[in-house]
Amino acid sequence: MAFLFLFESPIVRLIAILLAMLTDSIDGYLARKWHTTTRFGAVLDPAMDKFFVVFCLGVLLSEHRLLPWQGLMMISRDFALCLFGLYLSLSGLWQSYEFRAIRWGKITTALQFVVLIALTLGFMIPWYLYASFVVFAGLALIELFQFKKSASTTP
Repeated sequence: MAFLFLFESPIVRLIAILLAMLTDSIDGYLARKWHTTTRFGAVLDPAMDKFFVVFCLGVLLSEHRLLPWQGLMMISRDFALCLFGLYLSLSGLWQSYEFRAIRWGKITTALQFVVLIALTLGFMIPWYLYASFVVFAGLALIELFQFKKSASTTP
């Protein structure tokens, strides 16, 4: 879907975003319904969401429809996840960590898609909406550390 964003047509881009959102939702729903969630899927699914968003942001940056600081703020949660992954690796907890979706990750991804839709349709996004991505990154990091702590204290 991300490569559809290379077309300059707002309609094609909007369809790409909506299809990406729809297929991601259906995939998650079916995996939970049929109890077919896997560690691989828990890592791959958000990685593909991130690829889609970063690819689209790259296109918008190259077209000068987005400033670098705005794009960086939109992916600040991903920097937080990288920091957490580095922590898990250095502490030796990577193998024992149960990967799962987190609330603030889902909220951030939804907001990223909303902003992509708005930018595609030519709307201006206020600075404080971009700043909210940094706040959500911090909340995601807190949620990850809380889950790690609660998971390590269960028998």
